Amino acid sequence: MDILHLIDRLEELLNESRPLWFTHNVIIDEEKVLDLIDQMRVTIPEEVKKAQQLLTQRDRLLAQAQEEANRTLAIAREKSEQIVERDAIVQAAQARADQILSQANDDVEKIKLDADAYVLETLQRIEIELDRSLNQVRNGIKTLQSSDTPIE
Repeated sequence: MDILHLIDRLEELLNESRPLWFTHNVIIDEEKVLDLIDQMRVTIPEEVKKAQQLLTQRDRLLAQAQEEANRTLAIAREKSEQIVERDAIVQAAQARADQILSQANDDVEKIKLDADAYVLETLQRIEIELDRSLNQVRNGIKTLQSSDTPIE
């Protein structure tokens, strides 16, 4: 279940609760709140697992990019060795190999930066949602604790 959905359900529960006259306090169903909190406890580790999967995927992409760069470099070296006898061709091949290697390194760096940015953005979104959920739960607890009337 999505953490945002659970947060929406918690908010609905608060909005549907009976208000206490002349206060900002409400009477809420303790069982429903505790059920939502339990569901959040289950869902949050799932969100963390998703973030870990993103990190694993980023590492896999980096490894693939490095492997491709190594293959490209090996191909460029092999081709340059085949034409060593001709000076002009050797220089052109060396320049092309350097260009390919440079491009491959640039591609690896860009993929790494993009993957890091994506993972960071995802983790920051999760952190914001978790903070918001925690603040809502704390506010609900404070509201219930500051209430003069006992919970029915």
